[in-house]
Amino acid sequence: MRRTELFILIFVIVSFIIGIYLYPQMPEQMASHWNAQGNVDGYMSRFWGLFLMPLVLVGLALLFIAIPKIDPLKKNIEKFRKYYDGFIILFLIFMLLVYFQTILWNLGIEISPNIVIPIGLGFLFFYIGILFENAKRNWFIGIRTPWTLSSEKVWNKTHKLGSKMFKIAGIIVLIGFLFQKYATYFILVPVLFVAFYLVVYSYAEYQKEKK
Repeated sequence: MRRTELFILIFVIVSFIIGIYLYPQMPEQMASHWNAQGNVDGYMSRFWGLFLMPLVLVGLALLFIAIPKIDPLKKNIEKFRKYYDGFIILFLIFMLLVYFQTILWNLGIEISPNIVIPIGLGFLFFYIGILFENAKRNWFIGIRTPWTLSSEKVWNKTHKLGSKMFKIAGIIVLIGFLFQKYATYFILVPVLFVAFYLVVYSYAEYQKEKK
């Protein structure tokens, strides 16, 4: 078993242990969703409130482990595997932070998701920039447009730019926790802009290459 796979297993087991241990202390209906202003606007039963996230982590764990094994270009993934493994660990930490925020809120410690999520996503997006900087062409990880997948050169140029843009987006998202009422905009605006721009950029670069 790879070290990263062991970490994944530990994360999943810990999340279930936490859910089982805290089950008697949780209310019958748990706050589970917050609006853009950080106010509760959704509830779910105690069982799903505690065990939905661990079950989601199981699915994600299986997906993360499977990707390097089933990708037709898995040899390329091995070239940046340590960065991919780093992303997995950071992503699972982020998911656990969201899980802890939900649990603490329902225990009476009301930490706003508009603080936790911008901080977690800010670091995650910045690391995605590092991942993209090192990513080689494959079918699952990276900026996968028809044009990046069709050309090694377009892939490299798009990911070089994407690396810088995601790092900047990560910083902007992180700053969002200082403006809790507008945190959603600090997340959505830069991410949507970066995604749209990189799709257009990859298409334009591919057209240049054809000519």
